[in-house]
Amino acid sequence: MTQDKVLKIEACFSPALYPTYEDKESIVVIIDVLRATSAICVAFHNGAERMIPVATVDEALSYKQQGFLAGAERDAIKIEGFDFGNSPYDYMGEHVNGQTIALTTTNGTQAIEAARNAYKVVIGSFLNIDVLCDWLVKQDRNILLLCSGWKNRFNLEDSLYAGAVTHEIIKRTQEVKLGDGCLALQYLYEMAKDDPMKFLSHASHKERMVKLNLKKDIRYCLVPNTAPVIPILEGKYLVKLAI
Repeated sequence: MTQDKVLKIEACFSPALYPTYEDKESIVVIIDVLRATSAICVAFHNGAERMIPVATVDEALSYKQQGFLAGAERDAIKIEGFDFGNSPYDYMGEHVNGQTIALTTTNGTQAIEAARNAYKVVIGSFLNIDVLCDWLVKQDRNILLLCSGWKNRFNLEDSLYAGAVTHEIIKRTQEVKLGDGCLALQYLYEMAKDDPMKFLSHASHKERMVKLNLKKDIRYCLVPNTAPVIPILEGKYLVKLAI
């Protein structure tokens, strides 16, 4: 950071609140750790060339009809007829290498759509937390942590990750000013960091996923630094940032 500038970090708990926090000069970090942003990081780590995040199933279907691979999920369930759902395991392997993949999800792609006109939009998950935080502190830009939540409501897991990012950035630079949301989430993360799986044991979306036999996905999405890439939005495409 320059001597006369302090890095400001804000947290927004839902895409519905984004207009309140919108600042076209800030970098927006999209957070949907269970599971969209984790799946996106895995896809790029496995060689995907581009991804096209879209808000609706019809948009994703139109890309599939054009010959693209396409993923679609609603309420944590893969939609019939699509190549992928929202599980990071769907995007592991050679089948995604070099591909352009359209994707729509219940929450994560809605958050991307809301922030599309920001200065920069990047994808955050526990899977890329270190490389993302290293990059963020080098940008000399304010940061907005945008939690996708659950259907425009607060959720615990995305807020926990926003707290983790806040915690990691403070470790990297002392020239930081936290909004009250980030301050609260930093405290939340400090309570949870030794066992985030246990901390989330009663979170509504975790319970929803457990009922769908997705506990393996949950565990994977909470492991740090297994997909150390930074997906960034360029026009309508997510691409892998060269770092």
